[in-house]
Amino acid sequence: MQRFFDSLSKTLLASALVGGGLIAGPILPNRPAFAQTPSAIDAAALTPVSETPLSVEQARAAANTVLDAVKRRDGNARYNQFADELKAVTSPSMVQRTMKSWPKLLSWKVLGVSRGSRSTTVEAALTTSAGIRNVFIVFNSKVKLIGYHIDRSDLSDSKVAIQFVQTLADGQYISARGFLSLDLQKDVSAASLQRKWQELQQLTGNFVRVKRAVEASSNSTGKLVLVLTEFNRLTDTLFVVMGPNNQITGIDFPIDPLKPEPVR
Repeated sequence: MQRFFDSLSKTLLASALVGGGLIAGPILPNRPAFAQTPSAIDAAALTPVSETPLSVEQARAAANTVLDAVKRRDGNARYNQFADELKAVTSPSMVQRTMKSWPKLLSWKVLGVSRGSRSTTVEAALTTSAGIRNVFIVFNSKVKLIGYHIDRSDLSDSKVAIQFVQTLADGQYISARGFLSLDLQKDVSAASLQRKWQELQQLTGNFVRVKRAVEASSNSTGKLVLVLTEFNRLTDTLFVVMGPNNQITGIDFPIDPLKPEPVR
């Protein structure tokens, strides 16, 4: 069994790194992998359109507005800053609850602006009650937030993987997407995360807890972390590929159930 997992982990890691960071469907049967064909809402988000990126001044102002709403913990303002595809998987009350769980934002400094062909990314350094952390905020041409990524390079890869799965389990799909690299976010929407997590639980039962996470394989460009997760019908191992600075560059939810443990 151990040789099977060693071989499997090498295959998954190689597939994720060579295949652009997204683990594809054929590696294991009978599991809700991330489909290569996007859903209608994903297709709308991924279809190229003619857009003009924000100016540097517009982007800085937009980032300051977003971070001010976070500092004030204003769920309504924060929700209204989301693009439609993000609004579809949350609500003002959910946003409010999520922000209450975050460390208090004390101050911030905009570090730079990167203008792409369809979006604009702002990097900012946040000073919070839990320390300093950098964040990358992505806006579309309508000055709406379409994604973000928080730097977690100071944490262990296992801790980041566990936090990602726990955030999914809490139904915080926008926050969970924030664990993904910005490149992977171009292919994986918050709606697709919600759909695949719900499909997984149709097979496994409801989420109970994360039992542990272990690094199964690594090379010079990434690591494969196995997250052993208990559901009420079975225990499953979720696969998370970590790239540089502990960004998640690949994910897969295989179905490889362990035998139920007897009642004690």
